[in-house]
Amino acid sequence: MDLFDLSGRSAVITGGNGGLGIAMARGLVKAGCNVAIWARNANKNAKALLELRSLGTAEVITLQCDVAEEPQVADAMGRTMDTFGRVDACFANAGISGAGTTVQEMSVEGWDRTLAVNTRGPALTYKYVTRHMIERAQNGEPGGKLIATSSGQSIMGVNRSSDYAASKAAVNGLTRGAAFELARYQITANALLFGYYETDITAKADPKFAAWMEKRIPLRRPGDHEGLEGLAVFWASPHSDYITGQCLPVDGGLCIS
Repeated sequence: MDLFDLSGRSAVITGGNGGLGIAMARGLVKAGCNVAIWARNANKNAKALLELRSLGTAEVITLQCDVAEEPQVADAMGRTMDTFGRVDACFANAGISGAGTTVQEMSVEGWDRTLAVNTRGPALTYKYVTRHMIERAQNGEPGGKLIATSSGQSIMGVNRSSDYAASKAAVNGLTRGAAFELARYQITANALLFGYYETDITAKADPKFAAWMEKRIPLRRPGDHEGLEGLAVFWASPHSDYITGQCLPVDGGLCIS
C-alpha cells in the first residue's frame, strides 16, 4: 500500500514555475497529483510544464497569472476547474523579495507592491479556491488543504526587510484566521516558514548574506529542494488532516539560533 498516493487529486501551486514552488510541484506530480501552476512568467511556465510532464502520468497545466490581480486569479481558478473539475490542495507560494530598503528609506510604492503580491496574493487565491472547497463540502465532500509559503523573517528581524517581514507576518495571520473559519468544512490551513534556500530571489542577495546565514543555521547548510517534494506530498495528503492553524518553521533550526 502506498501511503502517499495522490492519484485522482488536484492541486494549485502559485509561483510554481521555479524555486520552492517547482520543487513542491515535482513531489506532487510524482505522487500522482494533477497540478495547476499559476505564475506570471510565460517562458518559465513553459519550461516547468515540460519538466513536470516528464515526471509521471499526472496532468499538469500552467496558467499565466499575477496573484495580486483579482481578475487574473478568478480566471485561473475557472480554467483550472475546467481542466481538473476539482482542487484538493492549494499551495499559495507566489512571492517577491521586497524592496530591500531600510524603514526610513521605504517608499509607498515599494511597500504596496510587496504587500500586494505577498499578502493580497494568497488572500485572493484562497478566496476563489475555498469557494469551490466549501461548495464541495456542502454537497457532501468536505475537506481541502491550504498551504502558504511564509518565511522565518515573519518571526525574526533581518536588515532591510521590514516590508517583506510584515507581508509574511500577515500571511501567518491569514493562515490562523482561515484555519478557524474553515474548520467546519474540514478545510485545513497551515503556513510553512521557510528559512534559507537557494532560489532566484536569494541569488540576488549579497553573497555575504548566504555565508552569514549558513553560519547561523544550526544544521550549517541551506535547505535542500529535494526535501520539499516529500514535504508537499505530506501536506497535500490525508496524513496532515489533523494539523491546522500552524505556522511551522522549515529552516534547519535557524529560528532557535
